[in-house]
Amino acid sequence: MPDYKAPLREIRFVRDEVLDYPAHYRSLPGCADATPDTVDSILEEGAKFCQEVLAPLNQVGDREGCTWSAEGVTTPKGFKEAYARYVEGGWPALSHDPAHGGQGLPESLGMAISELMGEANWAWGMYPGLSHGAMNTLQAHGTPEQQKTYLEPLVAGKWTGTMCLTEPHCGTDLGMLRTKAEPQADGSYKISGTKIFISAGEHDMAENIVHIVLARLPDAPAGTKGISLFIVPKFLPGAQGGLGVRNAVSCGSIEHKMGIHGNATCVMNFDGAVGYLIGPVNKGLNCMFTFMNMARLGTAIQGLAHAEVAFQGASRYAHERLQMRALNGPKFPDQPADPIIVHPDVRRMLLTIKAFAEGNRALLYYAAQQVDIAHYSQSAEQRELAEKLLSFLTPIAKAFMTETGFEAANLGVQVFGGHGYIAEHGMEQNVRDSRISMLYEGTTGVQALDLLGRKVLLTQGETLRAFTKVVHQFCKAQGGNRAISEFVKPLAELNKEWGSLTMKIGMSAMTNREAVGAASVDYLMYSGYVTLAYFWADMARVAAEKLKAGEGDKAFYQAKLHTARFYFARILPRTRAHVEAMSSGPGVLMDMPAEDFALGY
Repeated sequence: MPDYKAPLREIRFVRDEVLDYPAHYRSLPGCADATPDTVDSILEEGAKFCQEVLAPLNQVGDREGCTWSAEGVTTPKGFKEAYARYVEGGWPALSHDPAHGGQGLPESLGMAISELMGEANWAWGMYPGLSHGAMNTLQAHGTPEQQKTYLEPLVAGKWTGTMCLTEPHCGTDLGMLRTKAEPQADGSYKISGTKIFISAGEHDMAENIVHIVLARLPDAPAGTKGISLFIVPKFLPGAQGGLGVRNAVSCGSIEHKMGIHGNATCVMNFDGAVGYLIGPVNKGLNCMFTFMNMARLGTAIQGLAHAEVAFQGASRYAHERLQMRALNGPKFPDQPADPIIVHPDVRRMLLTIKAFAEGNRALLYYAAQQVDIAHYSQSAEQRELAEKLLSFLTPIAKAFMTETGFEAANLGVQVFGGHGYIAEHGMEQNVRDSRISMLYEGTTGVQALDLLGRKVLLTQGETLRAFTKVVHQFCKAQGGNRAISEFVKPLAELNKEWGSLTMKIGMSAMTNREAVGAASVDYLMYSGYVTLAYFWADMARVAAEKLKAGEGDKAFYQAKLHTARFYFARILPRTRAHVEAMSSGPGVLMDMPAEDFALGY
C-alpha cells in the first residue's frame, strides 16, 4: 500500500491562500475559536492519527473484511482499537454543538479531518462518518428530549449512527418503500421491515447504534408524501444515559462486495422494533435530506480521497521504476534505464490524477465554506446565497468528484503497469474501494437528474446563475491580469456557453421531457469540468502572485501553473464532446423499442 502522507501543504494552499479561510472564520459568529493556530494544531494531530493509526489498517481491513454471526458483526483486527483512540482524542465532537458536548468548531474543519481519514482508510472512516449525518438530522429535526437522549452519546462517540433508506425492491424510488410504523399508546411506534445496503449497520466498535429509518404509517398517503422518519436504536436508552433492553432490530447478513471490505454493509431486519418519530408525520423524506445532503458531500470527499491516494502511489512509483529510455535520449545514463517519469504518457496520467485531486479539493473546500455560511452567518442574504450555491454544487461535487476519482484510481493502477494489478501495492484496492462512490447516495445518473431537472430547470436557472455570477465576477476582475489570461478568456467563454446550453435543453424539454434525462449526465460532467476550470484559474492566480512576489516554495507554485495549463489544454476540451452529446436530443436513446434491447440468443 502507498505510504500515506497527509497532504497538509495542499490543504493549506486551498484553504488559506486560495479561499482565505482565516478571514472566512473571522467573518462568522461562532467561529472565533477557529484561529489559524488552532486549525493548524488540529490538522497536524489529525494527520498524525490518520498516518500512524488508520493507514496501517487499510490493507488489513481489505484482506480480513467483516465477520457476521448471529450475535453481531466483528470488524477487522485493529478497527475497534482505532475507534477507541478516535473517541479518546475527542474527534467525534469536533464540529458539533457545545450544548450537547461538542467542541463547536466549524463544519468545514470537520470536513478537512474527514478528507484525511478517507485517504488513510475509507472503509474505517465510514463508521464515524455516518454518525455525523445522524447527529445533524437530530440537531435539525429532533425534539429537545430526543437531542438530550441521543445527541450527547453520539457526539461523545459512545454511540454511532446509520441511515436506513433502501429496501430490496426500492432504491432510488423511495416512494415504493414498505417498512411499516405502527403507532403505540405510549407515543412510540413499532417498526417492521427490511433495509438493505446499510453501511455500518452492525459492528463491535461502539456500545450502541442509532438507526435513522424511513417508514410508512398505516394511514399514510401513497408515494413519497407518505414517508415518515424514525429513530430506532439498537439498545433502548436506559436510566441516566445508560443502555436499556435490546431492541428488535438485527443484522440478518452482510454483503460480500467488490470493495470497502472493512466496512459492514448490512441487511437490517426490523421486527416490531421500538421507534420514535423525528419531525412531522409524512415529512420524513424532507427531514432525511439533511442526512442525505451531508452524505453526498461526504461521498464527494471519497472521490478526492481515491485520487489523492492514486497520486501518492503513482508519483513515487514513477520516480523509482526504471524502464526504457527517454525518447530524446537517456536522462540518467548511469542507470540501466530511465525512471518512467520521463515518458510523456506517464506524465499524462500523473497530471490527470493531480489535476483532478487538487481541483476537486478546491471545489470541496469552497462548498464547505458555503456550509459554514449557511449555518453561522447573521445575514439572511448571505445564508440564502450559500444555500443556493450548495444546492447547485452538491450534485456536481458528489457525481463529478467520484467519477473523476475513479478515473484517477484507474490511472494509478495504469502507471504501475502489471504491478498495479496485484494486491501488494494497494493500487487495485484503491480502484475497488472507489467504485461504490458512483453508486451509493444516488448514482451519477440520479445526481445528474437532480442537478439539471430539479436544481437548474425547476428554478428557472436561479441556482446556476448564482454560481456563474461568481465565475463572471472573477473573469471580470482578472480580465487585465496578463499572468493568467490564458485561463480567464476560455473560462469566460465557457461560463457564457453554460447558460446558453441550459436554455437550449430547457426549450427542448418543453415539448419532450425526455430531453432532460437524455442530456443530464453530459450536462453534469460538462458542469464539473467548467467548475474545476474556475478553481484552477483561481489557483493559478494565487500561484502567479506568489511567484511574482518571490514568496514561498517556487517549485510548488510553478507546479500549480503547470497543472493549470495541463488542465485547460488536455482535460477541459472534454467539454466539447459533452456539448455534442447533450445537444443530440433524446431520439438516439429513446427511438429504439425496448424489446430490441433483449438478448437475441
